[in-house]
Amino acid sequence: MTLAIDKAIAKVPFLAESKNLKKTPLSGGITNMNFKIDADGRAYVIRLAGANTEKLGIKRDVEYAANYAAGQLGIAPDVVYFIEPEGYIVTRFINGKRVMPEEIVKPHNLARVASKLRLFHRHAPKLKGEFNVFRRVENLTKVSKSNNCKFPFDWDWIMQKTREVKDALAKDPYTPTPCHDDLLNLNWLDEDVPGEIGELRLLDWEYAGMGDIFFDLGNFSHHHRLSDDQQRLFLQEYFGEVTPKNFARLKLMEPMSELHESMWGTTQTGISTLEEDFQGYADLWFGRLRLHVTDFRWEQWLKDVAGTKAKRKKKK
Repeated sequence: MTLAIDKAIAKVPFLAESKNLKKTPLSGGITNMNFKIDADGRAYVIRLAGANTEKLGIKRDVEYAANYAAGQLGIAPDVVYFIEPEGYIVTRFINGKRVMPEEIVKPHNLARVASKLRLFHRHAPKLKGEFNVFRRVENLTKVSKSNNCKFPFDWDWIMQKTREVKDALAKDPYTPTPCHDDLLNLNWLDEDVPGEIGELRLLDWEYAGMGDIFFDLGNFSHHHRLSDDQQRLFLQEYFGEVTPKNFARLKLMEPMSELHESMWGTTQTGISTLEEDFQGYADLWFGRLRLHVTDFRWEQWLKDVAGTKAKRKKKK
């Protein structure tokens, strides 16, 4: 990896010409490696894309376009260079701290998250890539089966519940919108600006694409295990209101996001050479999915997303 970062630096003109350069590995990544580069009084981050990530549906040119747009909107660190054909991204280094899970779910931070997502959803340009959770799960399933990965014992039932969600959402099709699609806690950073109030920054745009905004809302929700009340507050901050329809859509997208996470882990067991417990990761998210799709309100949510009312028995 030292050789890879040296080769990457050599391809960035303003870094290759630097007479005073220092490189420091940054923690937090699994499939990618990140390095802080100090050069001539300025600091940058070079992201080295991992091997075989194209099998996970990642397109580095789309990641670059999304990260660049988000930087222009003040959502992500500014992109200063794109290393081709490797697909490595160089951004401005943000001096900040992680917003811990117990902090980011507090009302004022949920409002900040909602505003950043809404800004990207409404103002980012169209991306040349799609993120449709159902098609992504299909593709990950094909790759997993071709690599003899282990599937859960109740896979057929999980697929049945998935089809229920897909059919319900198809009654009110979404408008493809630029989305981030990977809103885990490690991807949020609170910028530290001396004497000022810093911005909330969003990192890691490799799964970005044109998708359903409710996948982003459900993805953030599942990664931070939002309660019903927190989800309602989140929706209130994003839309200005909470309706049975948008609440139901969030509650159905949450387990679909967990399914995607599960299949990501499953696929990694077959294609990754890293010493990570990807099977344990997949099993964790399959377990959480089961909890959500067996909620007693499931049938009502399936009706609410299409704007229909559940039939109630008349009193005699």
